[in-house]
Amino acid sequence: MNTVLIKNATVVNQGSQKIKDVLIVGEQIKKIGVNLDDIADQVIDATGKHLMPGLIDDQVHFREPGLTHKATIESESRAAVAGGITSFIEMPNTNPQTTNIKELEKKFDRARETSLANYSFMFGGTNDNIEEIQKLDKTKVAGLKLFLGSSTGNMLVDDQAVLKEIFSKTDLLISVHCEDESTVKANFKKIKEQYGDNIPIELHPEIRSHEACYLSSSRAVSLAKQTGARLHIFHLSTAIETELFRNNLPLAEKKITSEVCVHHLWFSDKDYKTHGTRIKWNPAVKSQKDQDALWEALNDDRIDVLATDHAPHTLEEKNNKYASAPSGGPLVQHALLALLTSCKNGKISLEKLVQKACHNPAILFQIEKRGYIKEGYYADLVLVDLNKTTTVTPKSLLYKCKWSPFEGVEFQAKIDTTWVNGSCVFTKDSVVENKAAKRLTFNR
Repeated sequence: MNTVLIKNATVVNQGSQKIKDVLIVGEQIKKIGVNLDDIADQVIDATGKHLMPGLIDDQVHFREPGLTHKATIESESRAAVAGGITSFIEMPNTNPQTTNIKELEKKFDRARETSLANYSFMFGGTNDNIEEIQKLDKTKVAGLKLFLGSSTGNMLVDDQAVLKEIFSKTDLLISVHCEDESTVKANFKKIKEQYGDNIPIELHPEIRSHEACYLSSSRAVSLAKQTGARLHIFHLSTAIETELFRNNLPLAEKKITSEVCVHHLWFSDKDYKTHGTRIKWNPAVKSQKDQDALWEALNDDRIDVLATDHAPHTLEEKNNKYASAPSGGPLVQHALLALLTSCKNGKISLEKLVQKACHNPAILFQIEKRGYIKEGYYADLVLVDLNKTTTVTPKSLLYKCKWSPFEGVEFQAKIDTTWVNGSCVFTKDSVVENKAAKRLTFNR
């Protein structure tokens, strides 16, 4: 078995920063200590650098199958490990959609063949697949995803009786996209009557409004309380929604949890003027006041998880007029760099970042032996250098779509090395073609 000894790293783990040595033997962390003198195949001097658990991104869209002109599991997992993300949970709105077990297993087979990062998938709920949902093995699938705002095909769950049945009849974690469809449609109709086909992108947060988000989120929270369902609300974007999650319980005891994504913490509505449809997301990027409230809620534990909602489209698609330009953008290669830069700017501590992006996803989804730097855990690790910078250039991009909303940004950190299951998959600015990734397993 391959052995790696990382010496003198500042280990960020479980609320502390301590200079430690970490010994990797095979796929797992064998020993953590000070002045370790074990013989190893490779010894890395990490003096002055920070060692973190690899990030677990609980919300990505890697577009395979069916939308592979935008991205593939292989291309986006390469970008993910270059960005320090070692595990991902991918969403069901592909083509065909992941709304039956046969298509779910096809995705697992494809990831087994091509992914550089550990993987799992959400199963998609619809208005008519409750029987398939009840057949799922909860130890082998990340959870259930419901779109309570518009999505493609049959994935908008808008039958309230069905929704209540799903909430009542599964003990899987239910993750939801919350935007009230009728509100969004009414807002769009009103603005289209005024602007025709020339709707300014700046009006995106008025169409996909605070009201649309809060109506849907508050209904989902109410239904979860009524049915006892385990609810996780994706990508909060408004200050008012954060008030739904005031709860002092430890995460493992919470029944209702929430997430925020990097783009809602980095961009605000003032950026539409310069970035246009490149920062068109659903839910929309909103005001600076909303962004400030999201940071506050993340730090006081109303928001539990940091994620990306990585959702690439081609530039040709994004450069359409407002109504035709799809929502979403590529983020996995640069999310950690943006968060580390935010740490240096005083928005969040390194310890809190690790809690929200590494520990908490593992707790929330009950992922086996990941999300921490612990003896006996899988060696999913990222070594970062906070004394160097990274400038995002078109040449540096690993996304298949070959663009980024962060182009031109100089981040105040650098990804040094990433390990997945003890194998180096990124170092010296290059991806290492080690297919060491595994299917995530769950302690349920």
